[in-house]
Amino acid sequence: MRIAIIGLGLIGSSIGLALKRSNWQKAEIVGYARRSEVAQTALEMGVVDITSESLEESVESAELVIIATPVLAVKEILTKVAPHLVSGCIITDTASTKLQVLQWAKELLPKEISFIGGHPMAGKETFGIKAAEAQLFDNCAYCLIPASQVKPTAVQIVTSMVEMIGAIPITISAEEHDRLVAGISHLPLLLSAALVMATTQHPSWEQMSQLASSGYRDITRLASGNPEVNAHICLSNRGAIVSWIDEFIEKLRDLRKLVADGDNEIEEALALASEARRRWLEKRC
Repeated sequence: MRIAIIGLGLIGSSIGLALKRSNWQKAEIVGYARRSEVAQTALEMGVVDITSESLEESVESAELVIIATPVLAVKEILTKVAPHLVSGCIITDTASTKLQVLQWAKELLPKEISFIGGHPMAGKETFGIKAAEAQLFDNCAYCLIPASQVKPTAVQIVTSMVEMIGAIPITISAEEHDRLVAGISHLPLLLSAALVMATTQHPSWEQMSQLASSGYRDITRLASGNPEVNAHICLSNRGAIVSWIDEFIEKLRDLRKLVADGDNEIEEALALASEARRRWLEKRC
């Protein structure tokens, strides 16, 4: 099988390494990156077998195309590659939001092309090709969102790929995906960024920074993510994210009132949160 990976950052390059590790379909992998130095690094790291200087040429004769770019770049990529795809080609992506991506695929791709949206629930606070690792997807959930009228064999192939890179495929609708990940992925990103902004912009930050330790580091980890990728997430899932921000503000107001009033019920509220997190961790193990 010939596979094209468009976008050789953390996710795209990790997929390439994971595919090489599994030797899935004995695939030949061609990679495309906007910057030639990234493409060269991909060759040196063994992420891909060959690279292409042209986006259009990278997909020619490819049976599977993986788009691993920020979400708002997907539309332009689909527009450019659509005329160059072989009949029966399968396209998937890794973007963190899915409604717009599925709509673009429906509008832009020929009917004989199968599109299956994808989103690996994995990542790190570091980004770029040098942060890539073959183990990134091991035991992580990997959302799959097949477009309407997609061929069952195409779904089977992408599902097989997801399993072979170590992930757990979960089929879900685009609407449900965007609503759910807004709460457990996109909201935490903004909370992390907001805490960094509130503390580092405070006049006391110079003194505070000397005291900040593991708790601050852990809760602000997501603020170190790729700003372009994260901005695209916010702009492509606005409704769901705003809804979760409002939900969070209400909970924060509740806690604020308990603290401001010196209410002993603050302990009960914190105990409920601790217990809820414990149950979640037990389920994951």
